[in-house]
Amino acid sequence: MKRDELRERQAKCKALYQENPDAGRQTLTSLVVLEFDNLACNVLHPTFLSPAGLHPSGGGDGTFACAVEMLLAGLASCAGVTLTAVATSMQLKITSGRVLAEGDIDFSGTLAVSKTAPVGLTALRLVFELETAEPDEKIEKLLELTHRYCVVHRTLDAPPSIEVKRIGKEP
Repeated sequence: MKRDELRERQAKCKALYQENPDAGRQTLTSLVVLEFDNLACNVLHPTFLSPAGLHPSGGGDGTFACAVEMLLAGLASCAGVTLTAVATSMQLKITSGRVLAEGDIDFSGTLAVSKTAPVGLTALRLVFELETAEPDEKIEKLLELTHRYCVVHRTLDAPPSIEVKRIGKEP
């Protein structure tokens, strides 16, 4: 996508949100259907279906995607999409690039082997590998703006509260 097309698309959204601020406030959803026989679930989305299950280090057999790795993929892909949009807007020439998201976890906490080991990721890293002749200061600005506008990154920086509730009736 070229800069002008990106700006045209985003200008329509910006105009709508300026005219009607509530239009920008949306609830995004992700729905999974549980598979108890496989200790797995299917992530349903209009454009993809991804079965998810236990990571091999948590007792899975490796057949299904791990939800934590999907979270890392969400972070890397959001950062990547944001970076491409910002680079396009800044008119930077980037020949190719990759984004690696890494997360540290201690499965002994998840499996209740250790009561002191945390459950969850304890550290995250985003590594950008960019082939470009652009000056370092422009790339630093690109990374700064990518962080500023990457929704997943900013959500992980300051996590919102999560409401847990149950609906439905017992059989």
